[in-house]
Amino acid sequence: MNDKIAKLYDELKSQAWDGLLVTDPKHIYYLTGFASDPHERFLGLVLLRDQEPELIVPALDAEAAQAASSVKRISTHTDTDNPYDLLRQRTGTSVKAFALEKEHVSVLRYEQLHTAIGAAQYVDLGPVLQEMRVRKTPEEVQRLKHAARLVEDALRHGLTHVREGVTEVELVAEIEYQMKKLGADGPSFDTTVLSGPKTALPHGVPGTRKLQHGDLLMFDMGVYSGGYASDITRTFAFGKLSAELETIYNTVLRSNEAGIAAIRPGVSCASVDQAARAVVEAAGYGPAFNHRVGHGLGMSVHEYPSVHGGNSDLLHEGFVFTIEPGIYVPGLGGVRIEDDVLVTSKGVEVLTSFPKELTVLG
Repeated sequence: MNDKIAKLYDELKSQAWDGLLVTDPKHIYYLTGFASDPHERFLGLVLLRDQEPELIVPALDAEAAQAASSVKRISTHTDTDNPYDLLRQRTGTSVKAFALEKEHVSVLRYEQLHTAIGAAQYVDLGPVLQEMRVRKTPEEVQRLKHAARLVEDALRHGLTHVREGVTEVELVAEIEYQMKKLGADGPSFDTTVLSGPKTALPHGVPGTRKLQHGDLLMFDMGVYSGGYASDITRTFAFGKLSAELETIYNTVLRSNEAGIAAIRPGVSCASVDQAARAVVEAAGYGPAFNHRVGHGLGMSVHEYPSVHGGNSDLLHEGFVFTIEPGIYVPGLGGVRIEDDVLVTSKGVEVLTSFPKELTVLG
């Protein structure tokens, strides 16, 4: 039994739960080392008091699970089996308190689970797993750093294809092809490349717009590598920008730097957001910065903590998140600069290293 699973058993005892079920494939990988996408099939890690942990997998994944999982008790089910029968056999029908991931379990899965075990109470396992995942270990930090290096290499490659008339989707295709060539598992989210006035859309969708001189060009991208994500945004000038766009760029850069400078153990998420936002507000663009300054990063590209002005949660050593202020002016354009950061015992380490000063392409 590894330390992570041992901690869950401690929770079982201290909370007086009869058992728990983990179904999120990311959490199963985190706890056992077995990575799988079961699609619609049932995948679950079951812990019951005074019993060894058990991993229930689709029969077609049995060999892979046996090779990768630290949990050695593995049960399988075929496409014609009811996997919840296995749960009923293990738990019996006198379950009082049972923990599960409420955010991950669908209503249908809950109904199937309840029919099988009929627990008197279902409690949320999510906060326990969140608390475990938020403080990254040195090994996890190394994986995050590697993911950051890969995405930066993919971005460098993408920039070699920037030319007048290239479309946003053409650049996306080049970048995502390069991600795989570099050894990434794949993009951690749909790669975004936006140009010209479309950069004013924080969640814009790449299309067939052709790059023109005087445009801003924004890349928002990340990769998964070894189960961990990166997320970076850089904005460039293609040819000479207008004076206002240069002002916007330099304001966002100072905001990014102010947010990073505010990070250290014991400060609140809100104070980091406020430090970055104050720079934008002082420049007169406050309403144009219309999202939080950052989000947690790890096995998911968006996870705890949410770094916004209303979050009083305190930062601790081992937290990893993004700092990504932006200014978006409809009809003109937008700038976002995003870095991945680690809270250290002394302050902060920036995991991304791609240059941030205004760079003119073309």
